Amino acid sequence: MRALLLTFSWQELRHHPWRSAAAVLAVMLGVALAFSVHLINASALDEFSSAVRSVNGQPDLELRAAQGSFDEAVFGHVARLPQVQLASPVLESQVQALAPGGRRLPLRLVGADALVLPTIAPALMPKPADDAGRLALLAPDTVFLNAAARSALGEGATQLTLRIGAGTRELRIAGQVAAGGAALAVMDIGAAQDLLGRTGQLSRIDLRLAPGTDRAAFMRTLRGTPGWPANLQIAEPGDAAERVSNLSRAYRVNLTVLALVALFTGAFLVFSVLALSVAKRAQQFALLGVLGLTPRERLRLVLAESLALGLIGSVLGLALGTALAAFALRVLGGDLGGGYFEGVAPTLHWRWAPAGLYGGLGLLAAAVGGWWPARAAQSLPEAQTLKGLGSDHAKGGAPRIALLLIMAGAALATAPAVFGIPVAAYLSVGFLLVGGIAALPGLIALLYDRLAPFFAQRVLPMLAIERARRMRATAAVAVSGVVASLSLAVALTVMVASFRESVTRWLDVVLPADLYLRGTSSGGAGSLGGEQAAFTPAFVQAVGALPGVARTGTLRTRALLLDPSRPSVTLISRSLDDDASRALPLLGAALAPPAGAIPVYVSEAMVELYGAKPGTDFAPLARAFDGRGRFFVAGVWRDYVRQFGAITIDARDFERLTGDRSVSDVAVWLAPGAAEAQVQQSLRALAERELGPGEPIEMASVGQLRATSLRIFDRSFAVTYWLQAVAIGIGLFGIAASFSAQVLARRKEFGLLAHLGFTRTQVLAVVAGEGAAWTAIGAAAGLGLGLAVAVVLVHVVNPQSFHWSMDLLVPWLRLAGLCAAVVAAGTLTAWLAGRAAASRDAVLAVKEDW
Repeated sequence: MRALLLTFSWQELRHHPWRSAAAVLAVMLGVALAFSVHLINASALDEFSSAVRSVNGQPDLELRAAQGSFDEAVFGHVARLPQVQLASPVLESQVQALAPGGRRLPLRLVGADALVLPTIAPALMPKPADDAGRLALLAPDTVFLNAAARSALGEGATQLTLRIGAGTRELRIAGQVAAGGAALAVMDIGAAQDLLGRTGQLSRIDLRLAPGTDRAAFMRTLRGTPGWPANLQIAEPGDAAERVSNLSRAYRVNLTVLALVALFTGAFLVFSVLALSVAKRAQQFALLGVLGLTPRERLRLVLAESLALGLIGSVLGLALGTALAAFALRVLGGDLGGGYFEGVAPTLHWRWAPAGLYGGLGLLAAAVGGWWPARAAQSLPEAQTLKGLGSDHAKGGAPRIALLLIMAGAALATAPAVFGIPVAAYLSVGFLLVGGIAALPGLIALLYDRLAPFFAQRVLPMLAIERARRMRATAAVAVSGVVASLSLAVALTVMVASFRESVTRWLDVVLPADLYLRGTSSGGAGSLGGEQAAFTPAFVQAVGALPGVARTGTLRTRALLLDPSRPSVTLISRSLDDDASRALPLLGAALAPPAGAIPVYVSEAMVELYGAKPGTDFAPLARAFDGRGRFFVAGVWRDYVRQFGAITIDARDFERLTGDRSVSDVAVWLAPGAAEAQVQQSLRALAERELGPGEPIEMASVGQLRATSLRIFDRSFAVTYWLQAVAIGIGLFGIAASFSAQVLARRKEFGLLAHLGFTRTQVLAVVAGEGAAWTAIGAAAGLGLGLAVAVVLVHVVNPQSFHWSMDLLVPWLRLAGLCAAVVAAGTLTAWLAGRAAASRDAVLAVKEDW
């Protein structure tokens, strides 16, 4: 019997390979997309962590300033402590090197004590070239480059030109270092302090503790030391890699979930293919049942076929995903558009555990898709099926279960994130989809019971409507793929449209000026320390005095490390008028600060991650400034750029606290009637005169910035439109397969209609009418479910993943066109599926019962 069953399944696969190939392709695509996303991100994260370890070494503890640098006197105090075996001072900064061809190369400059590097960070130990002097590693104006920097500058390069402030410095390349990762230069710490103009300043101190030292107790001792700088953070050695992992985690998870959409819709394609296969082999299954095959064995047989398809698809998907990941890592790098791993050139890291996980997901999707057809094969009425009579095996729905699933989905949408990942929200989407599909039979009855009287006098529409009413469970199964795929397409469309509209409105507020200037040597928010800034107060004053310039505004950014286990937040110093709501997209009205308090405005991420609620004092910021000042949270603003937080402070308060009057960006408002081109020309001439001819500036109009921002946005979300098309295509294929299965089982019914005088065109019209009736209800359900899922994506998934909110925008015209296209395509596929059933063979099939 087992051999007979294997032959039975093999013959089906051999005679109908296209159907099997379609199911395998669906599973393969879903597994490949999800596995490739995992491989790319895991490889990039591993490579970045390795680079961090090679640069930072393996100290027991790191002392880092919350912002900028700190006095090197701290080093003398810490190095003398009995618990400290070794202390390594480090000064690091992000600078720009002039590469061949005039290119600007971002370069990480590290100043370190070469005498302690072999013990605590051997990958940073300089290896002098053969022609370098014995004391080259201690010489001023001498650097040692890693492989990435040597490759960018050319292997034969002997000089390195750095942009420092408004001028340039020539350094001699005396050798190399083994550290990996992005472009890096190492030099003596004293020479680095002189080069950067930061004499007596350090960025961090790496500590190796004496054996037997209690690390936690030592950290408490340091923090309790009288005079200990409040802005000095004590970090664990793995915190740097953990910060990047946390930074990219939400992005990686959302990419993976988006890739699994293909696997989710692939399960419906497996269902459609196997439903068609079971319908075509119904009489064979019935004959096997008469010969002794039990219903449970029929169930196992169809499930085994679905698992076989899933196994083939999963294996091929893992192979394809590996190839896609290798190609993407070689051509595109490891950031997948997120920008989290810039400068990292990862190699593929393949592991068995993730491969087994994603392969198992492919098998699970195939098993879920094959369950309903397997149940249909199990419950076939053998005698009735042998006579060729079709039957509706689906049971009449479970409204209570559907209601419970929808209620569970709504409840899960209110649950908080788990470790920053909206796990409950993803489950909520799943429950809403399954609950909505389970409610389809009741929805069909509710709608068509009321429509049926209007078509009672018209034969062809009446037949189509009545079949949808009487076979509502079968209709629900047939359109479930369309409902699932359309609801996801609607949800993604609403989410992307809402996000784009919110970003557009946000740009209107954050880009109020006519022109914006930025120096290419600015450290920016993402630089190490953010000490370098391009423009001096004198330059800004000169800009304001140019003909055609009405007024100017300034912006200065610094990186703040408020929590060693989290990515840095951005401190933004900018010109704020008395009314901050005109300069920032505030959520609600700004609060008046108490007397003596400094008002600051935080992004939504600061509220979520650091508890910086409006109307409260923000103590971590006070610690970052060594207790100089009391900072009052006066408002919350939307920020769609900095996922892990930003703090805005008025430029006057920032200058008073830091003494730093340099700026990284200048906003320019034009006088009425001024020609923008002439003002831009004057600005470039001023930059060359004040900053030097070798210092280019980036200049853009507000229209250019808006267009560039929206173009980047559209490119980032282009993949969602492709996934929508794939999902809807799979859903329509499910409709075609379901109708094919139905009409094959109804050949005698169509033959009887032909005997009663119906023409072939009328029979096809009945089938097309059924397709229209079924897909119309599927489109309505998909639209409703999609809007519900969109609410979860916009108001739950997005804030929990990226810590920013957006306004819900429903593009009704686009959604109406999408639903109309689905109904038209479903009607067409039903008509095509009914052509074979309405042939002359259907007339002859009636004789089989006579």
